[in-house]
Amino acid sequence: MAERQDIQSQANPLIVQSDKTLLLDIHASRAEQARSAIIPFAELEKSPEHIHTYRITPLSLWNAASAGFTSAAIVKILGEYSRYQIPLGIIESFSDTISRYGKIKMIAVPDGADKGYELFLKIEDPAVSAEVAAIKSLEKYLIKTGEGFLLRLVDRGSVKRELIKQGWPVQDQAPLVKGGDLDIALRSESNSGRPFAPRDYQIEAARAVLGDGGPGSGYGVVALPCGSGKTIVGMVIMSLLKTNTLILTTNVAAVHQWIEELLDKTELNPEQIAEYSGDSKSVAPVTIATYQIITWRPGRDSDFPHFKLFRERQWGLIIYDEVHLLPAPVFRVTAELQSVRRLGLTATLIREDGAEDAVFSLVGPKRYDVPWKDLEVKGWIAEALCTEIRLDLPQRLKVPYAVATPREKYRIASENPLKEEIVTQLVENHPEDQILVIGQYLTQLNSLAKLLKAPLITGKTPNAERERIYARFKRGEVKLIVVSRVANFAIDLPDASMAVQVSGSFGSRQEEAQRLGRILRPKNRDGIYHHALFFTLVSRQTVEEDFAANRQKFLAEQGYKYSIQHWNINHE
Repeated sequence: MAERQDIQSQANPLIVQSDKTLLLDIHASRAEQARSAIIPFAELEKSPEHIHTYRITPLSLWNAASAGFTSAAIVKILGEYSRYQIPLGIIESFSDTISRYGKIKMIAVPDGADKGYELFLKIEDPAVSAEVAAIKSLEKYLIKTGEGFLLRLVDRGSVKRELIKQGWPVQDQAPLVKGGDLDIALRSESNSGRPFAPRDYQIEAARAVLGDGGPGSGYGVVALPCGSGKTIVGMVIMSLLKTNTLILTTNVAAVHQWIEELLDKTELNPEQIAEYSGDSKSVAPVTIATYQIITWRPGRDSDFPHFKLFRERQWGLIIYDEVHLLPAPVFRVTAELQSVRRLGLTATLIREDGAEDAVFSLVGPKRYDVPWKDLEVKGWIAEALCTEIRLDLPQRLKVPYAVATPREKYRIASENPLKEEIVTQLVENHPEDQILVIGQYLTQLNSLAKLLKAPLITGKTPNAERERIYARFKRGEVKLIVVSRVANFAIDLPDASMAVQVSGSFGSRQEEAQRLGRILRPKNRDGIYHHALFFTLVSRQTVEEDFAANRQKFLAEQGYKYSIQHWNINHE
């Protein structure tokens, strides 16, 4: 029996190391199950060909704890898939870190003047209480009393953010306001005439955020793949809460898509929905605003005049669309809005500014996620075939590249003119697909748009023109669009089936996820489901290879694999 168990352990895919890294042998038979099991509490760091490296961090453990994971459950999972014995020290460290979640609870207490309530940090452990009292940055917010500290309502977010920086995640159990009443019901048949019902995972996600309606529920982040219907999760929560709702999203096109979806799938009428953007500044029971207008101010030292929107109505729910892009200035006002139910929607919690802890504290912990591959298996998103095509730099650019600065090197590699021939060939090889050619640099995109005789959408394209092009693409009148970064986020192009990425943002993992997400809606042609195709063009033996490897981490974490092709194109 012992010998059989030893053979089983040798076949296991996971190696747990004392520095809290997990090495996953992707060729082992149980690698896929292990990857899915560790995602809730571990973050992917490296994903080369054979061994992927994950790291367990305090934030990943606190997210797991908020979703109900215990240290014992995590150790059980690791034991299930570990090839060797788990280091004892690491087990103790997991327990210590997870135990910090809940050591500090934020609750409501009646104030002395009987005007409502103040907030109270309840800390039963005297050592923890002493540590909090010694944090200089909290002195202006806290008043020591009994087994904890009093604080003002408006300081709710500031205190939580500062404490998580010090390694103490706060379990916020203070009540949330109901907001103004608004009757919101979901349709059983959309305006377009198709049957409509939320999917099981969308309902599960909504329930995970709302919980039982008691203390500590009603806020959090839902992480779902692009194309899986995160907007519908928001609408399900709106229909359950039936309250005035403020939705913040990335751009005007996304605002209009939210409005279209709400009118199509809920009983709301146009008078109940308003747009608050650079184009229109109206307020209604459901208001959709852009991050850009909210964070605009006339000067560097000026106030943010549009923060007033947060006080325009009795909001009972705030939805942060693409929460990983939530601009830092909005963190200031969220400190005053901690009493409002809030939902963050994202495909990835990775923030390029590293402020994941701010999202945890001010919007909420991750309450729900589903591995992309799980939804793919069930047919909710398309199976994606990801290919990296590597090509040489032209001979005439090799010396300029060699002497360039690091940033110039990246641009020279990204704008490799030989990529144009590959893009042309890929487009010609896939006449049935609706294709997005996506890039970073406008000079390159302008050249490609002229070469391919395709419409171009950039940040300078007027909103009306963008939406006209998107509409023609959705109707199939246009089969190819060249787009800049403006199409990375919150753009619904359900018929896009192929993307060609010619350049990107310095190894941004979240951008890679979003760009793949543009093409993940299931594609049915003549009753046959087709794969989504995702091509990335990379200049060989340049810094672009290094950045491309980093960009792929997120997709590797979700179970996607890149095939690599070498194309030899050089006319010099």
